[in-house]
Amino acid sequence: MKRKAHTSFLLLLGAGVSLTLAQNADLKSDPLTETGQITVNGQPARYLVRHLPPSSFPDLPERIGNLVTRRGCLIPQTYQAHRPENVIHAALERAGSDDWALLCSVKGTVSLLVFFGNSPEQPVTLATAPETERLQAHDSSRVLGFDWGIDPASPAQIHEAQSGLEHRPPAPNHDALADSVVDHRTVYHFYTKGGWTLIDLPE
Repeated sequence: MKRKAHTSFLLLLGAGVSLTLAQNADLKSDPLTETGQITVNGQPARYLVRHLPPSSFPDLPERIGNLVTRRGCLIPQTYQAHRPENVIHAALERAGSDDWALLCSVKGTVSLLVFFGNSPEQPVTLATAPETERLQAHDSSRVLGFDWGIDPASPAQIHEAQSGLEHRPPAPNHDALADSVVDHRTVYHFYTKGGWTLIDLPE
């Protein structure tokens, strides 16, 4: 999943967005699609966010699937999505570990959850944001779409991403979590020494 920068719309969001809860019936096609309208710098903008239930990810371990289902999680999909996304399997805790991460949307709030293989009942929340703060325009319709995506990042991918650093470190010994905004830069969450850090990247 390749993601890069749509700075203009992100700046508009940063300048202040007021949310109107008005629903748009012409966009709402099913209960897994959230639609509505926000106001950006005084101008109305429609949005559409598609979701999938945890059951759409058959590889997700049953105990994690049951936990997020009990929480009421739906998995938001980016406007780029051509297949189910935003649920990942990687070695995030250490080399060879069996870990999962996903975006969980509940009542309009999205959280990035990480489940380590040795304690999947106690997920870590790495980030949380309202869905309406993770939107951007992406085609001529001007309907805003969801722009937050996650992917696994192998040690080789991390090493490549650091190629522009003056003092490039060696490749790490396990995966990182790539946290991206479509059309914007990606950051890499890396677990080390009992905590999460962000991988150093060139400017």
